[in-house]
Amino acid sequence: MPTVSKSLLKARMFALFRQVEETGEPLVVTDRGRPVLQVVRIPSAKRPADEVLAEFRARAAGPLRFVGDPDEPTTDEWADPWGEQPLA
Repeated sequence: MPTVSKSLLKARMFALFRQVEETGEPLVVTDRGRPVLQVVRIPSAKRPADEVLAEFRARAAGPLRFVGDPDEPTTDEWADPWGEQPLA
């Protein structure tokens, strides 16, 4: 894990922060040679779609299949938001 002194952090803060963002490797900040802080990247909640789909495919036990007619309307399942009549 890379370390940097407080004085060097002050001089090169933006470049060091970019480095942590890009590599994901934490940075330890020292004061007179003693570790006092750790700068870490916050994990992103968003992931690329191809990564999510690859994970989904890896977890799937077999091929996907539809049960029933996928083109069948489902409006009878929802109540009319302005009354009590189902949408038709």
